[in-house]
Amino acid sequence: MRPLMMGFLLDLLLGDPHSWPHPVRAMGNLINRSENVIRKICPKGRKGELLGGTLLAVWIPAVSAIFSFGLKKTAYRAGKGLGLLCEIIMCYEMLAARSLRDESMKVCRELEKGRTEEARKAVSMIVGRDTANLTEEGIAKAAVETVAENTSDGVAAPMLFMALFGAPGGFFYKAVNTMDSMVGYHNETYEYFGKAAARLDDVMNWIPSRLSGLLMTEAAFLLGKKRGFDGKKAWKVFLRDRKNHKSPNSAQTEAACAGALGLQLAGDAYYFGKLVKKPVIGDDRRKIQAGDIRRANQLMYVTAALTLILSLGIRAGLEFFKNRKGGQNR
Repeated sequence: MRPLMMGFLLDLLLGDPHSWPHPVRAMGNLINRSENVIRKICPKGRKGELLGGTLLAVWIPAVSAIFSFGLKKTAYRAGKGLGLLCEIIMCYEMLAARSLRDESMKVCRELEKGRTEEARKAVSMIVGRDTANLTEEGIAKAAVETVAENTSDGVAAPMLFMALFGAPGGFFYKAVNTMDSMVGYHNETYEYFGKAAARLDDVMNWIPSRLSGLLMTEAAFLLGKKRGFDGKKAWKVFLRDRKNHKSPNSAQTEAACAGALGLQLAGDAYYFGKLVKKPVIGDDRRKIQAGDIRRANQLMYVTAALTLILSLGIRAGLEFFKNRKGGQNR
């Protein structure tokens, strides 16, 4: 329990300083190098790309899990204190609540200052869509959507995996999620090569995304209407629109967020110069504003706190049954 809780607190305090080494960047480098090697050794064409993508989808999470498990075990063998410190740092590095807040708030501040071009540049760092022609409302919407979606991918899901499997579970999950963000595209380069990674990410996020949507709805109730959050609307839109996406998972938290803030999210967007038609999420009750990014982050933080409580409960339950089983065996 302690590593997860302390890792969460460290993330809130420190975030992810860009000058520090980070395992997710190492995963990204490994994915790039592995892709280059695999593409060279696998046959060309659809079947070869499907095979190569499957090899990548097995290799990257396996290496990440084995490395993190070995590091944790080695640290504990060197001393209990060192092991605990190592596991705390590992948990901290798998969470992204503070960095998600920091990067999205850069967009918010630039919009509030009326610096549209700077806001457009800031949002381009955190979204996958084309941003060159986004209006101020489009920029704000993109940032809100990113906060909503990554509440699950960057915060809740890693916590839940670490609750169940310790820090190596977080590394395994993050490897899958990073791989999907790099190769899981519907385009000429990755249509077949990225299919296995995308499917694995869908499976891994199926339960966490739905739990995140439910917890975000509860967060809206806790924050209350006085602060501008509508829990009843969050629940209504979550039930109605949580499947309005090609991905089975992405709309879960977006729907809860759209309802809570009284906004309409998603809809058509350009990716790599191509217009992608997407259904809308939420109701078009008002224009999205820069301040909605701040409110989305408040919703994210409360959702993260609720996920931590749930995760600590799961961890405590697992440890209780483990100790009880150990006592019975003696």
